[in-house]
Amino acid sequence: MAAKKVKKVLVSQPQPGDVEKSPYGELVQKHKLKIDFYKFIKIEGVTSSEFRKDKVYIQDHTAAIFTSRNAVDHFFRIAKDMRVEIPDTMKYFCISEATAFYLQKYVQYRKRKIFFGRQNFNDLMDIIKKHKNEKFLLPCSDIYKLSIIKMLDENKINYSKAVIYKTIASDLSEVKIDEYDMIVFFSPAGVKSLHKNFPDFIQNSTLVAGFGPTTVKALKEAGLKPDIIAPTKTALSMTVAIEEYLEKAKKN
Repeated sequence: MAAKKVKKVLVSQPQPGDVEKSPYGELVQKHKLKIDFYKFIKIEGVTSSEFRKDKVYIQDHTAAIFTSRNAVDHFFRIAKDMRVEIPDTMKYFCISEATAFYLQKYVQYRKRKIFFGRQNFNDLMDIIKKHKNEKFLLPCSDIYKLSIIKMLDENKINYSKAVIYKTIASDLSEVKIDEYDMIVFFSPAGVKSLHKNFPDFIQNSTLVAGFGPTTVKALKEAGLKPDIIAPTKTALSMTVAIEEYLEKAKKN
């Protein structure tokens, strides 16, 4: 089947600060595209009463594992809401140096025991294994990576999972979904949001792009055909994958 001519693209993420200087800006200039950005999902913190139902007690833990800034924000929010004082002895294990530095918003960085990986949970796991005597708390969303849970279990880490925020569908009522030649997804939650907002949506000739294996899996399970997939050996980013598709379309 010949590659489809693409004029209008919907990206299911917030708009970059400066679109013109972003990789999307290059696509717009080179291929004369109209690209719209809409957040398909939003983060909502669980209430203290919802949190209590899980019977997870922050004060019973000696260390926290943070895989995102959202986890950091909502951990300290729920602690404040429940009037739980976080002890100075609490250790923090962060997915990346950027997440670790973000802790400065809530704690005196130099006075705390803070460890971090290199944006990869495997790296962080190597550090966690050296602290097996700790009782870890994993603050997370209601949609979390099973691979992280599996790794903690396989390494017999003493931990509790604490759902402190939820990933929910945004209201996309102002989006005219059928006007787009291509829709770009970055998470399974974004795919769910499409079907919640547009239950009658049928792909037909609309091109669908998916980033990451879990997103691609969610697209297929939802009955959608992923035409563009990233990352690949030649396209580590979604914009490069789209560029490859558009170049191929030109040749055809």
